[in-house]
Amino acid sequence: MRNTFGNIFTLTTFGESHGAAMGGVIDGFPAGIKIDLAFIQSELARRKPGQSQLTTARKEEDTVELLSGVFEGVSTGCPIGFIVRNTNQRSRDYEDIRNLFRPSHADFTYNEKYGWRDYRGGGRSSARETVSRCVGGAFAKLALRQLGISVQAYTSQVGGIAIDKDYHKYDLSSAELNAVRCPDAEKAKEMEKLILDVKQDGDTIGGVVSCVIKGCPVGLGEPAFSKLHAELGAAMMGINAVKGFEYGEGFDGVEQRGSEQNDIFYNYNGRISTRTNHSGGIQGGISNGQDIYFRVLFKPVATQLREQQTVDKNGNNIILQVKGRHDPCVLPRAVPVVEAMAAMVVLDAYLLNKTVHL
Repeated sequence: MRNTFGNIFTLTTFGESHGAAMGGVIDGFPAGIKIDLAFIQSELARRKPGQSQLTTARKEEDTVELLSGVFEGVSTGCPIGFIVRNTNQRSRDYEDIRNLFRPSHADFTYNEKYGWRDYRGGGRSSARETVSRCVGGAFAKLALRQLGISVQAYTSQVGGIAIDKDYHKYDLSSAELNAVRCPDAEKAKEMEKLILDVKQDGDTIGGVVSCVIKGCPVGLGEPAFSKLHAELGAAMMGINAVKGFEYGEGFDGVEQRGSEQNDIFYNYNGRISTRTNHSGGIQGGISNGQDIYFRVLFKPVATQLREQQTVDKNGNNIILQVKGRHDPCVLPRAVPVVEAMAAMVVLDAYLLNKTVHL
């Protein structure tokens, strides 16, 4: 089982949804970075359950405990160990599915691959594992901040309700002003109503999280097997419930011709730039200095409160009625996870570039 992400900057995570704690070890983090623990905690607060009516009712404070690698508020260059204790598990809610396979979950595939599974909340395959990613992402953001690089994600679509794809039309920081994390206040109200209606029906809904990376220097990523967009895509596709990834114009560009799609170079106050950014800040797998922007598609949450047909481990047909506390829509809590993964990819690419190209 692979539990480590990254090349130079790495994050190894551990823990299960209903175990004692989630945690991780960050390695390759530069020494001398001022560590803002309040900022790291605020990133976890954006992801934690129970923050609004739109999320699961599970109550977790998600308080991070740093075990190593930070001394007097500064990174030492040593491995950074941390844990986030689980305090509000209700494992009894999952006793009825001990021998059942929930539709569209990892229950069946996990059991077939390993011959055993932790049925409590999905165990290792639970989205609760992303709490460790948010810690790793918070550290990465602190390092990127010193390089003038920012990562901002937001909810751009829930079900059929979507905002304009041109992110320049919005103040992206305003996404944090509503529970959906959408920078369009009116659309956010529509999205929230849709999620609550779906929740009332015992159903779930999916959507899209968009992300913009600003300040990324030219030269990150490789021209062949570690293209920057490929690394970002792999990171996003590794998030629970993600079904699609596109960057730049993405699939919308299929209707354009090359003469419309090409980003023309020109001299901008003594430096080379492009007049447009259809490429999404990456050309030939390498960052070109423009904003990097991409979109991530999340499916509706697999756990339904409605009755569903399934089978048990012996292949017997069963009617499943799930208990427990679940998100009707993953989007609001997925926004900080997308940011975390993007930040780790960019920092890793920066450190790799610095190591290879001295």
